[in-house]
Amino acid sequence: MAIRVFEPALCCNTGVCGTDVDEHLVKFTADLQFLKEQSVDIERHNMANDPMAFAQDKTVSSFLETAGSAGLPLTIVDGVTVKTGKYPTREELMMYAKLVTVAGGDGGCCGDTGCC
Repeated sequence: MAIRVFEPALCCNTGVCGTDVDEHLVKFTADLQFLKEQSVDIERHNMANDPMAFAQDKTVSSFLETAGSAGLPLTIVDGVTVKTGKYPTREELMMYAKLVTVAGGDGGCCGDTGCC
């Protein structure tokens, strides 16, 4: 399972810099670190610092041709677009990584030990 998040141009790799820090980026950075600690294959690509990642991925380049950078962030799981325009939540990232699964469309989740 490979999760890739393509972000708009930020002031640094995480966007958590400067005097006016976006709380969504602080939370997303912590969520990303949490998943990495769970051995999840997850990467983020910042348009300003890693433009080649955008150019080399056909899904991303096609998305940018259609929606432009205003549609970012873009989240892709194993080559499939799963979310655009907003950062995924920790719960969504965990679902994408198959650390939890959504049960019957009711918004609940179940793992190996039952409902959480």
